[in-house]
Order: sequence, then C-alpha cells, then structure tokens
Amino acid sequence: MRIVIAALGAAALFGSTVASAQTAAPAKSPVLTSIKPDFAHPITNIPGKSVKTVLVTYAPGDSSPAHTHAKSAFIVAYVLEGAIVSGVNGGTPQTFKAGEYWTESPGDKHGVSANASKTEPARLLAIFVVDDNDGPLTVPDHAADH
Repeated sequence: MRIVIAALGAAALFGSTVASAQTAAPAKSPVLTSIKPDFAHPITNIPGKSVKTVLVTYAPGDSSPAHTHAKSAFIVAYVLEGAIVSGVNGGTPQTFKAGEYWTESPGDKHGVSANASKTEPARLLAIFVVDDNDGPLTVPDHAADH
C-alpha cells in the first residue's frame, strides 16, 4: 500500500508539470483528446512488477469507450484537472473532481469514463501497478471480444 501511495504522490507531482492540452470544440461523436504514456519504472523490491502511468486528456464533452485493462493491472486514477465521470463494473457512475481518485482492480470493466463538463477540459493520471510484460494497458471492450 505504501508503494501505491508513494507512486500516487510522485506521479501526481510529475503529471502536474505536463502542459494543459489545447481546448478544442467537441467532436460530433465523443473521442478522447489524447492518451499519452507518461513513464514506466520497475518496482525494485517487487520483482516482475512495474509502475506505469498514462496521462489522459479529455476535451469538453469527450468520453472513452468501455474498456478493460491489462490482466494484472491495479490502477489508481487521479484527477488532475476538471471533473471525470467514472463507472466501474456496472456500478452507478460517480463524478471525481481535481484532487480526487478512484481505483480499479485486475479484471474490472470500466464502462463509463467521461469529462463531466461540456465547456472545460479534464485530465487524469492513470497509475498502473502491473506485471512487467503485461499489456496492452487498455483494451476497448469490442477488441476484447475477438
């Protein structure tokens, strides 16, 4: 648990130095503005495990398709800017504001992930504790069926 908390703090600090994404008009169909791998580092006291982060930037009104993550992934999703609506495993979607977070366990299905605002951008830092060679980190539901 200390590793995850330390990784969360370090990653949030590192992620906050990334420049804000440009604000663009929402597309006709919701599309993620960007998904950018941020860093990856082995956890030296847990052989075979790594911490990997991904910076996700949503334009106003944008969302991502339903998805799962790498089979070994434990995830902390930390909201850096704006507000994100998230729903996991069919649960009631909740809104998380800047400075708040949620977690996802291995095998969870992330059915709802969207910018809560139609006028402001939103950013989150997804922090993965994952087996070194497990990937891809994110798999859209339709791809998981094939």
